[in-house]
Amino acid sequence: MRKLLLIVLLGLALGALFGQLMVSVPGYWLVRVGDTSFQTSFWFGLILLLAAFLALHFTLRILTRMSYPISRLKVWNSRTRQRNAMKRTVRGLVALAEGRWKRAEKSLVKAADDSSTPLVNYLSAALAAHYQGHYDQADTLLKRAHLSTQGADTAVGLMQAQLMLDRQQYEEALAILTRLDRQLPNHPQVLKQLKQAYLSVSDWDGLRRLMPRLAARQLISPQERNQLELRAYKELLVQEARDPGNVERVRSLWADMPDPLRNNVELVALYTEALVHGNEEGLAERLLRHSLKEHWDSRLVLRYGLLNVDPARQLVHAEKWLQERPNDPDLLLTLGRLALRNAYWGKAREYFEASQRQRSSGVVCAELARLFANLGEHNKSQLYYRQSVELLDKSLPSLPQPDEQANGEESKSRKKA
Repeated sequence: MRKLLLIVLLGLALGALFGQLMVSVPGYWLVRVGDTSFQTSFWFGLILLLAAFLALHFTLRILTRMSYPISRLKVWNSRTRQRNAMKRTVRGLVALAEGRWKRAEKSLVKAADDSSTPLVNYLSAALAAHYQGHYDQADTLLKRAHLSTQGADTAVGLMQAQLMLDRQQYEEALAILTRLDRQLPNHPQVLKQLKQAYLSVSDWDGLRRLMPRLAARQLISPQERNQLELRAYKELLVQEARDPGNVERVRSLWADMPDPLRNNVELVALYTEALVHGNEEGLAERLLRHSLKEHWDSRLVLRYGLLNVDPARQLVHAEKWLQERPNDPDLLLTLGRLALRNAYWGKAREYFEASQRQRSSGVVCAELARLFANLGEHNKSQLYYRQSVELLDKSLPSLPQPDEQANGEESKSRKKA
């Protein structure tokens, strides 16, 4: 009540002041346009100007607000389309995860134009088309994915390479991955797919060079690295050993090989064969001696006895080993063969017989049979030949065999026929 009273009093005071001003400050407005003129008092003209200003102001505000619905409609329409695109994208991704490829492709492609992430839509749709066997459509969608988003080269390239690997287009996939690797040498997914591609095309040299990069970025376990490196070097040694002129290449491979692999017996044996094939038996003999010193293995011992480098020196080394392993049947067999190379017939016989006593072997029996045949002791030679055949027969797999009676009846039936 007090506020209302104050407002009324203030209004009366202002009105009285304004009336006093109108009386004390006379004046008029004269507006003339051509032959037409308009005249009014100063204060009334001032009120008209104020009223015109207010009318213009409110008119402009109304017109401005009338334009809002159009822009708001555009914003609303855009947001609605994005929401619908998001829903379709989610449905498409769910369908993709559930293996409903056709539905996934349709939803994802339909939502791509209005989606805020068209790259995801096109890549996922390409995957769905690929799973349906529509390879041309998948390639088309990958091209659209590349055009939809700037800087999508890596993502599209990786997807394209993976699809080609799945289609067993290994050479094409390797070409794409090699290009990506030059652009992004440390990209983990590129390195993983390169491993898969190298294995698929049997590029063992590329695979062995890739292993340290994978290990440096912890993209491969130590166990898998050892397995793949072992396989790669094994295949490379076998390949290079086929050509005697590649002996330098073989030696370079051995030098590049990780230290743990140089102690692998299988790789040592393959390297030895490659050196022998390349007329490097001296190097092969030193390799076997060093390897046997570090890791004793019967396969390497037997291979040492087949080398023909310096039989006398080889026999001396082997007899030193015999002091530490007097009952090793493989070493005794090797000593017998080295004794033959040195024309020590009696010593060869003793070593072979000692090996046979330690372990019955068809190979040792065959060596003894051959030795006794050349010594003119044919009875002993035939005895060892029979033992060799019997031991060999025991090593054969157990398979059904005809008995003597059945064989005779079969022969009679054939004669009657």
